[in-house]
Amino acid sequence: MCEKKCDHHGQKHELHRRLFWGIITLAVIVLVVIFFIWLILQPHKPRFILQDATVNALTFSGTNFLTSNIQVTLSTKNPNERIGIYYEKLDIYASYRNQQMTLGTQLPRSYQGHKDITIWSPFLYGNSVPMSPYLASALNEDLNAGAVLVNIKVDGYLKWKVGSWISGRYRINVNCPAYMTFGNRNHGIADGVGIKYQFVQGCSVEVAPS
Repeated sequence: MCEKKCDHHGQKHELHRRLFWGIITLAVIVLVVIFFIWLILQPHKPRFILQDATVNALTFSGTNFLTSNIQVTLSTKNPNERIGIYYEKLDIYASYRNQQMTLGTQLPRSYQGHKDITIWSPFLYGNSVPMSPYLASALNEDLNAGAVLVNIKVDGYLKWKVGSWISGRYRINVNCPAYMTFGNRNHGIADGVGIKYQFVQGCSVEVAPS
């Protein structure tokens, strides 16, 4: 009786051991396949370029309330040859020293094919946006000095597309510095009631799983 029980226990133990190593082997194979697919596809994050910005308004009302109206032209390129990009939800806004100075403007959802370029020209508005006393004072000093560094930022989500497969959501953060000069130092071009600045400069882009 003991021999039968011991033999049955040994067979069960052997089955569990084989099952365990089978799962480990399968997981390793899947990871290796994913790794080689990743190497073959060589995915790269999209490239963003701030082409220009037209400042129609950038003034204070009261002491710490900023009103701004800026139109920007932003282009993005998908550098991948085998991977498409779905832009799911992108909000663009202007900030000064890490404080948001306009409301977020939602960019249209879009699909970007291999090597495709997409161009957006949204308006960024902020009516009587409260600024902290420190930032309001600093911005006033910059305006009086005739030079302001504004950051155009894009936050949102994207998905990768390979064939019929679509990935999960990835977080994307874009930061485009826009150095603007006013008064005697102005390097912009008069454009109706506003001043247009040509930049054509690259932006920093971060993409990470959400």
